[in-house]
Amino acid sequence: MTPGPSLRELIATVRADAGSGDALDQLATASRTVAELEEVADATVAYFVDRCRFGGRSWSEISRALGVTKQAAHKRFSFANLTLDRFTPRARALLPAAVTEARRLGHNYVGTEHVLLALFADPESLAAKILDETKIAHASIEQQILNVTPRGSGAGDAPPFTPRATECIEGTVAEARRLGHNYVGTEHVLLALFAEPDGLAAKILGQLGATYDDFRDRVVEKLSGFTFPPRPSPEPA
Repeated sequence: MTPGPSLRELIATVRADAGSGDALDQLATASRTVAELEEVADATVAYFVDRCRFGGRSWSEISRALGVTKQAAHKRFSFANLTLDRFTPRARALLPAAVTEARRLGHNYVGTEHVLLALFADPESLAAKILDETKIAHASIEQQILNVTPRGSGAGDAPPFTPRATECIEGTVAEARRLGHNYVGTEHVLLALFAEPDGLAAKILGQLGATYDDFRDRVVEKLSGFTFPPRPSPEPA
């Protein structure tokens, strides 16, 4: 590994950049120099974290490579810093829509289940069309959510995204890349929900008979112009 600058080299650099023998001037220069180095260091690590995430690596794997806890890695590199440049307008709208769903149910967090509900917000989106043709309805999902987490009394103005919901949003880029797409649409969000099998959204979709492979096939076929026949309604229990 190429060694970084030594303490002696940094001190020499600070003295040269300060342009003054005054100790306070050198201290101010040292502070700026260290801040710039820390910024570059953070950006370097973030770059390789992004490569891991876009390549489908989990937070558990990333945290082990960094030598920190999963929670620490997630907090530092969460999707709060994720660029949405690749997201379509409909996919971008899902984030505030998920917050709206959480607040509507009185939940003080945004989970994968709220992201799933948000996919129904725009009936013209590809995800909403797939959910509709597979007979998965907003009302049935909401009822199953409330069976697990009853309606609350209030969620505040900005309920935070849970780690699983955050990983879902970040995982959309990996889903897009797997399909060879250079954008992130609602369909990639729908597929990313399955990547968090312990998330409530994935559990509910599984209970309703939905699978990742089926949804992925439907995404591919819809984008190629093919339309699946509607799935028959489930028999009454």
